[in-house]
Amino acid sequence: MSGDDDALYVLTAVMLTPARFPGVLGDDYPAACAALDLRPVARGYGLILGQDGKGARWTVATRDTALVALAIATWDCGLPYDLSPSERDIVASLPGWPLALAVSAPGLAEPHDPSEEEGGRPPLVPPDTERWGPAQRRLGADEIALQWRTWRAQVDDAKDFAAPGAGRHPAVRRVLAEAKAYTDDPPPPGRIRSSFAEGGARALRADGPGWSIVARTDDIAFVLLDEEPGEVLPVGRGPELPSLLEALDKLAVRLD
Repeated sequence: MSGDDDALYVLTAVMLTPARFPGVLGDDYPAACAALDLRPVARGYGLILGQDGKGARWTVATRDTALVALAIATWDCGLPYDLSPSERDIVASLPGWPLALAVSAPGLAEPHDPSEEEGGRPPLVPPDTERWGPAQRRLGADEIALQWRTWRAQVDDAKDFAAPGAGRHPAVRRVLAEAKAYTDDPPPPGRIRSSFAEGGARALRADGPGWSIVARTDDIAFVLLDEEPGEVLPVGRGPELPSLLEALDKLAVRLD
């Protein structure tokens, strides 16, 4: 890229679609779009995070989701990719970053937010990791989904689910009832998401007011609650969970 102050030095990119969006932004796709003042169009957006020539943080939203998805897949393979969306596909340039990044563009000033005059709106900021709330709860659910095997290995089925009432925390019962209610009153797009899992199963993610569920259709579920800071509550299959997960999977936006 050129050395102009207006040039964007790309650091990373994420998808903002009904099936795939940063959990910190909201419980569903429309909520995530609203956090960025974007219209929740069906095809979604790609979000490009970078710095301008002065080092200021910017988040650029592009409608060219295919280009951003290709860049992310290429980077995941450890290969370089010059992500340069066309100007005609850019729908917004927002000051700040909604996600915390530990990297910066070489040769530029330390990452900082542009001035209020330059940005035209308050800058986007990542969630405060020192406090527990909806964003942190969703980040925790994201981590469990990414590291399912690690979290699953920590659960001893015989110990954690054998005792009477195991997994039936009062708030967990409420969460499962609210999730079941989705089968009668489908939630906004992205509130339930489904992706491929080994063994022909599906990996499920469901969110609601104050709660998140991470599950596999052939296994158990984990529940995180706003009211239980940092706690991860395992839910055994029992007689009800399999049918609930199957029903949620039918409602889910599918990643693949």
